[in-house]
Parts: sequence; structure tokens; C-alpha cells
Amino acid sequence: MKIYESAEDYLEMILVLKRKKGSVHAIDIAREMNFSKPSVSIAMKKLQEDNLITVNQHHEIELTESGREIAERIYERHIVISEILMKIGVEETTAVKEACRIEHVISQDSFEKIKGKLQEMRDRDL
Repeated sequence: MKIYESAEDYLEMILVLKRKKGSVHAIDIAREMNFSKPSVSIAMKKLQEDNLITVNQHHEIELTESGREIAERIYERHIVISEILMKIGVEETTAVKEACRIEHVISQDSFEKIKGKLQEMRDRDL
């Protein structure tokens, strides 16, 4: 299934909020991403149709197994790319912002090489 950048961003945000707060509602996503509630509601409906999230009777949003896999992949890319950019001297705000863009377009092969280089840098810093 082809998943769009915006869907990846929503899934990543659900993962982050779930880890931070324990439960996630559409309003939490809207606040955190600075989006309107109607926009988030439309996106959540599409993610449900794609079987990437479920919404229970209390309106709590949960990632499905496939949704979690995508969210964790994107989140790992975000963390690794942000960290390596900062290690090479990019200011944190810029690194985080640019990592959000790069995480969606980088190939798995390139990401694995960056991840390996970051691990080398971490090992040297020990």
C-alpha cells in the first residue's frame, strides 16, 4: 500500500503521543500538530479505512499492527536523521525540521548507511 507523507506524519504523532500521554484523541493530534479538528477527523477516518488505526468507543486512537510498523519506522528515521544532523553541526531546531522532510524520501539503503555512520560516531564518543 502506498502511504502518503501526511499519513506517515499522523501515524508518527499518534505513536509519540501514545508514549507520552498513554492515550490519544483527535484533539491531542490537532493541538500538537497545530491542525484544525475537522482536518484531523478527516485524516483519522482515512487512516481507519486503510486499517492503520482503530478508534474505540471512548474515541481513543490506537495504531494497528501495520500502523505501528509504519509509525516506528518513520519515528526511527526522524530520531536518527535529527541526531546525525546535530552531530555534524546543524542547529537543533533546523535539524529536527529538516529530518521531518528527509524521513519520508530517503531510501532504506541510504538510511541504513546513515544509521551505521551514526553508530560509529556514538561509539567514538564513548
